[in-house]
Amino acid sequence: MINGSEAKKSKVLKLLREFVEMSAMGEGLTQILIPVAALVGIGFALFQWFLVSRVKVSSNDSSNEYKEKLIEADEEEEGIDNLEVSIKCAEIQHAISVGATSFLFTEYKYLGIFMGVFGAIIFLFLGSVRGFSTKSEPCTYNQGNTCKPALANALFSTIAFLLGALTSVLSGFLGMKIATYANARTTLEARKGVGKAFITAFRSGAVMGFLLAANGLFVLYVSINLFKLYYGDDWEGLYESITGYGLGGSSMALFGRVGGGIYTKAADVGADLVGKVERNIPEDDPRNPAVIADNVGDNVGDIAGMGSDLFGSYAESSCAALFVASISSFGIGHDFTAMSYPLIISSMGIVVCLITTLFATDLFEIKNVSEIEPSLKRQLLISTVLMTAGIAVVSFFALPSEFTLYNFGTEKEVKNWHLFFCVAIGLWAGLVIGYTTEYYTSNAYSPVQDVADSCRTGAATNVIFGLALGYKSVIIPIFAIAIAIYVSFSLAAMYGIAVAALGMLSTIATGLAIDAYGPISDNAGGIAEMAGMSHKIRERTDALDAAGNTTAAIGKGFAIGSAALVSLALFGAYVSRAGIKSVDVLTPKVFIGLIVGAMLPYWFSAMTMKSVGSAALKMVEEVRRQFNTIPGLMEGRTKPDYANCVKISTDASLKEMIPPGALVMLTPLIAGTFFGVETLAGVLAGSLVSGVQVAISASNTGGAWDNAKKYIEAGASEHAKSLGPKGSDCHKAAVIGDTIGDPLKDTSGPSLNILIKLMAVESLVFAPFFAAHGGLLFKLL
Repeated sequence: MINGSEAKKSKVLKLLREFVEMSAMGEGLTQILIPVAALVGIGFALFQWFLVSRVKVSSNDSSNEYKEKLIEADEEEEGIDNLEVSIKCAEIQHAISVGATSFLFTEYKYLGIFMGVFGAIIFLFLGSVRGFSTKSEPCTYNQGNTCKPALANALFSTIAFLLGALTSVLSGFLGMKIATYANARTTLEARKGVGKAFITAFRSGAVMGFLLAANGLFVLYVSINLFKLYYGDDWEGLYESITGYGLGGSSMALFGRVGGGIYTKAADVGADLVGKVERNIPEDDPRNPAVIADNVGDNVGDIAGMGSDLFGSYAESSCAALFVASISSFGIGHDFTAMSYPLIISSMGIVVCLITTLFATDLFEIKNVSEIEPSLKRQLLISTVLMTAGIAVVSFFALPSEFTLYNFGTEKEVKNWHLFFCVAIGLWAGLVIGYTTEYYTSNAYSPVQDVADSCRTGAATNVIFGLALGYKSVIIPIFAIAIAIYVSFSLAAMYGIAVAALGMLSTIATGLAIDAYGPISDNAGGIAEMAGMSHKIRERTDALDAAGNTTAAIGKGFAIGSAALVSLALFGAYVSRAGIKSVDVLTPKVFIGLIVGAMLPYWFSAMTMKSVGSAALKMVEEVRRQFNTIPGLMEGRTKPDYANCVKISTDASLKEMIPPGALVMLTPLIAGTFFGVETLAGVLAGSLVSGVQVAISASNTGGAWDNAKKYIEAGASEHAKSLGPKGSDCHKAAVIGDTIGDPLKDTSGPSLNILIKLMAVESLVFAPFFAAHGGLLFKLL
């Protein structure tokens, strides 16, 4: 009886062991699931595009069914709008699309030259580490084995850089195309109700979100498999060269963010100061010469720039996790499924975001204005809850129950549930940052209402209150990031921080959908105003836009929070690759780097703010000139010269984006080459610590000023009505605050998160060169 019981117990234990062994996904299944998830994401994006395309705006569409729909919608609006207005919408949309496409193509020509030059620098610097030798060499981490020559790493790092850059450019360009495709469609759908307009704008944002997430995953997956054909069992060299992918993505994002930010804010500031403050005409009034440039700017800055930015964060967090894993038991033991854990997390994220999107577009219907913001917030919460369950499944099936991770020269014993908590805490920290950002930038809450109330005594008090709000809004996000860092590092060392960043970005498709929704809604409101549509429609588009400002701020919060985690993970990878045993701040070499690094975000912000100011100055002068010299412009009898304002923004942004970009790209090269790896480590730590604070406060200050202005304009409460209406002294003070905040929230703030992560990934890519030949100045002394 006892023997039978023991035999039965032994059999059960054996079955359990077999089940656990079988539960780990095989390489074949991994090789299928990742590309399938990416293709599902692309397919879903194309389906959403198809649904948006069913809203017709073309003036060439003269079908009876289309005309009947227009007449029916027009009757709902008491006959104010007509077919002529719809054709006008199509013309405005075309002008915005042509302007945005033209700017991006011009920008990409410059960036194409940069890609070629910087690609050559990567190849020359990394190739020179071993004198361009083609001989195999001993592996750095996998002792006793030989790895591919340094020249091969130089070549493949360069190829990865170019692939990352091209994918980043494609992500931004596709986002811009869908946004300019959807803006007028959102305007026309607003005639049927706020719910229809919301769905059109949100679906369009989802197209961008899913295309970016799926393309980024697919290109990275294909690159790894193609590189494996050469590298074979040398996973250390393979994943080291793949880090170039993240560098390419972020370098394009930097120029896209800075260039697009200067473009949009030069036009926005010029349009607001002359149009709203001096001439007392409404926002997006067609008489304003800068109005088309302003709407073009929303697409090249807030859409294309944000797309490239978040793609860069995704690429870098994946590359940081893959590099650390490659020098751990996953890479040394050639466990492809466990190595691909970051990619499987991203694959699960696409599936989760697909389900989440259906809640906004199909399961819950928006019936009135007050439901817009809760619906967008619900997207964040649903995706986070579902993704937590998804992470648990992936962590159990893709990872062995126990393994070791590289931890600065030692091996750390880790269990699969440890990584579940690392990814999950990054995910939930992102939600905390998102909700905190929403609280400080939404006009539904007291912080923004207090800023609006401060306009009673003029612009000065508005500025003081706005700055105080921005500084205060840093507190909770920094604590959330700090807790995420402590927990993830304690559980799984630097790999834990890398996957925590990936957790924050795992729902990137949903995050981008709610982020892109904002500029699309903003453009829709502008088109409604320019096309002369009814006040009722403009109220609907304004409500969509106000919620969009908050979601844009949430998107920036996610980008900054993830950048902090990504940069720290890349910093750890850099320290490991450069062979630094410890970073001691009491060492003079490190401390001088630390203090200079902390200064860089301020230098960078000064350059970008000055650039916006200089471009805005030219724009203000041009808008004033047209109002003063074009007869009948104020009366609406003559059209302004929109093209000249577009040219001013284009020329200024292309010229002014080069110095800030050069500062970021050259700093690691100069610090590493002349001062050595330890000083560069200090620079990276200093820029990370100070950059995160400045970025959060700048973004939230600008967002709060913008929504304080919209709070007064909407007049939705007794308090808001007492501050208005448009054109009152309170409103003019709010417009001035909004104008000051424009370059903070759309140029300097969002670009800073790229600064901290780009310098970190660039340092990692060039680490072998710095370790071999760096510190020239100290060697001479």
